[in-house]
Amino acid sequence: MQLETMRPNPAWDEASYEDAVAAFAAVADEITVRVWGGDWCKDCRAQLPDFGAALDAAGVPEDRVHHYPVEKNDDGSKSGELVDEYGVELIPTVVVERDGEEVARFVEDEPVPIVVYLADRL
Repeated sequence: MQLETMRPNPAWDEASYEDAVAAFAAVADEITVRVWGGDWCKDCRAQLPDFGAALDAAGVPEDRVHHYPVEKNDDGSKSGELVDEYGVELIPTVVVERDGEEVARFVEDEPVPIVVYLADRL
């Protein structure tokens, strides 16, 4: 299942993020990007469309980007595919892996956009 919130923002300004896009482009065929989010989540709706646009701009192949829709339980905990295995408690959570090993993780909110935060760690 795809996250609607990962649909690229058509108004995203690639020129403002050239370095981050270049960092992702350099490893586009070597990484796996795992995105946990919820179309119901305001943080996901605010952040993931720009991240989706950045991945497109970097040429990260669609088969290297995996979406994991998350549901919020009555007690506030999250459930969904691989939530427990990856220790996902807040969304959006984005994990970048290379050769099966985690190399970067974004969780919920940072002072910079997702693509910048992760690119700095690649």
